[in-house]
Amino acid sequence: MTRYPRDLSGYGANPPKANWPNGAKIAVQFVINYEEGGENCILHGDAASEAFLSEIVGAAPWPSQRHWNMESIYEYGARAGFWRLHRLFTKHRIPATVYGVATALARSPEQVAAMQEADWEIASHGLKWIEYKDYAREDEKADMLEAIRLHEEVTGFKPRGWYTGRSSDQTVDLATEIGGLDYVSDTYADDLPYWYQSGSRDQLIIPYTLDCNDMRFATPQGFNSGDQFFTYLKDTFDCLYAEGQAGTPKMMNIGLHCRLIGRPGRIMALERFMEYARSRVDVWFARRIDIARHWQNAHPPVRRDRPSQMDAARFVREFGGIFEHSPWIAERAHGLELGTSHDSAVGVHSALCRAFRSASFEEKLGVLKAHPNLAGKLAAAGELTAASTVEQASAGLDLLTDNERILFTSLNETYMEKHGFPFIIAVREHDKASILAAFRRRIGNSIEMEFAEACRQVERIAHYRLNDLLEPHQAGANS
Repeated sequence: MTRYPRDLSGYGANPPKANWPNGAKIAVQFVINYEEGGENCILHGDAASEAFLSEIVGAAPWPSQRHWNMESIYEYGARAGFWRLHRLFTKHRIPATVYGVATALARSPEQVAAMQEADWEIASHGLKWIEYKDYAREDEKADMLEAIRLHEEVTGFKPRGWYTGRSSDQTVDLATEIGGLDYVSDTYADDLPYWYQSGSRDQLIIPYTLDCNDMRFATPQGFNSGDQFFTYLKDTFDCLYAEGQAGTPKMMNIGLHCRLIGRPGRIMALERFMEYARSRVDVWFARRIDIARHWQNAHPPVRRDRPSQMDAARFVREFGGIFEHSPWIAERAHGLELGTSHDSAVGVHSALCRAFRSASFEEKLGVLKAHPNLAGKLAAAGELTAASTVEQASAGLDLLTDNERILFTSLNETYMEKHGFPFIIAVREHDKASILAAFRRRIGNSIEMEFAEACRQVERIAHYRLNDLLEPHQAGANS
């Protein structure tokens, strides 16, 4: 048995209504990454110089050496870029969240004071702006705890949000384990916040973005001019705004860096976008902490039994009767690679059908023979399974006239004599007239054709039974 940890389903085709404040059609959220003074540098005790997100595209780390040009580019962000951004945001009275690297904040008291004066949220961007993919769990956790301690020491407050950025596969679990955070943003998986379960804890995730992000000025196949950046932001806004008007409001993340967008040749594109977004009605400009608090209140976490996490006995107990009198199908399905994508009626149906389809001919025939005749002796004696009783009643087969009962009995006997198994049809898709029409039409099929059709109908029946069992519990499950 294997269990797949990634969630490839999310909210699916029907995301929850965000219900943004005042009926907003979109939540627009700007992040200012403050990393200057926290990047890789041997002055900071690192093994080499920084090589990421600068004007030096394709830069390589210099082991045991300072990279003067790289350092001065980062210094530009703190000395000039930050203040240009500060003037722009305060001019337009647009709130922002800062992803603040703790050591960078400690080296920039004037900038921190300006952030707080503007009432920007300062979330944690980790202890240092370094790569954590190769860190041992205990070492990464130690850096997280020190980042939180230093953040509070510098700002006077514990961070309410977290984003490592150059994260490991354990970052989100560690942040959840440490606790005390209103949200974590080390994912790019959705246009809406969602709840993440790690052990006994529920952690709110507010996904971030790498596409509506000025980092693409410093990467191959990125933005070469402010016009490209503006156009991309505008197109993103227009798409999400239209979805909001259609009834499914989303969130637009915009990621900024002082040393990148803070350059004169780029910041005007950002201002043009601000002016464009502000010209639309029903737009909520929010900090990430505002979004987190809204989501916590409007969409609290909902815990439910997850089929992919059930042990074999529980799984068979729940789903062993979906295929008539054939619990072995559920037993085999439980041994497949299951994950969060299987924690729904569609997902369990997929797993059960895979087990059924991979069975031998004799096993499939046994499943067909386990089905009762329509309006047959078992129905008359009240000995159908509960599911079959409901299904036959849904098509009125429990209220047959004497003539109809005689007709069904005759058709059942003729069909069984020719094909060797009962006539099977997903009766919820039919009424008595269409069932009788299908009965007469299918009796003439070859045994091979009818065997294949009967197997398809068994899967359709399973679909409806699983919907009855699981769909009432699906609403809001991922909110």
